[in-house]
Amino acid sequence: MKFIVLVGPPGAGKGTQAKLLEKSLGLPQVSTGDLFRYNLKNDTDLGKLARSYMDRGELVPDGVTVAMVKERLAQPDATNGAILDGFPRTQVQADALEQLLEEIGGRICAVPNIVVDFEELVQRLLKRAQIEGRTDDSEDTIRTRMRVYEEQTKPLLDYYEKRGLVVNVNGQQDIEAVQQDLRRVVEQAC
Repeated sequence: MKFIVLVGPPGAGKGTQAKLLEKSLGLPQVSTGDLFRYNLKNDTDLGKLARSYMDRGELVPDGVTVAMVKERLAQPDATNGAILDGFPRTQVQADALEQLLEEIGGRICAVPNIVVDFEELVQRLLKRAQIEGRTDDSEDTIRTRMRVYEEQTKPLLDYYEKRGLVVNVNGQQDIEAVQQDLRRVVEQAC
C-alpha cells in the first residue's frame, strides 16, 4: 500500500492536483475537508462528535480527524493506498498516521510539497473567495490561515525531509505543468 502526502499552503492547488493524480494513479484522494463535510452532512457519529466541538467554537481534536481518516482508509477503494490531501496537518496527526499505516501495512512513498510565493497565494485565495462568493475569506482571514500553516503544518516538512520523502514542486506553473512534475515525483518515489 502506497500513500502520497500532498503538502502545500492554502491556495497552492493541492485539491486540484490531488484530483488529477487520483485519475492518473488510480488511488483515491482523501481530503480531510471532504471527510468533515461528509460526516457533518450525514450526521454520522464522528460528524456529531466534530459538531459538538465546532458548536462551542473549539477546534476539532486531532483524534476525531484521525478517526475519520482511519475509517476512510478502510474503504475498498483505498486497499492499494491513497493520496492524502490536507492530512496530516500537525505532528500529532503525522504520528497517528504512522501508527495507522503500520497497522494496515502501508507506507508513505512520497511527500510532494507544492511551493508557491506567499503573495501569490494571498492573491489566489482572494480571487477564489471572490469567484465562490466566500465573504468569510477576507485578506486578514487568509493571512491568519497562512500563519497557522507556517506554525503547525510547515514543521512537518522537516519531519518528512529527515526521512528523505519531501520533493518540492513549483506550484507557480500552469496546472498541467505542476501535474506533470507531481506524476514524475510519484513515479520515481513509489
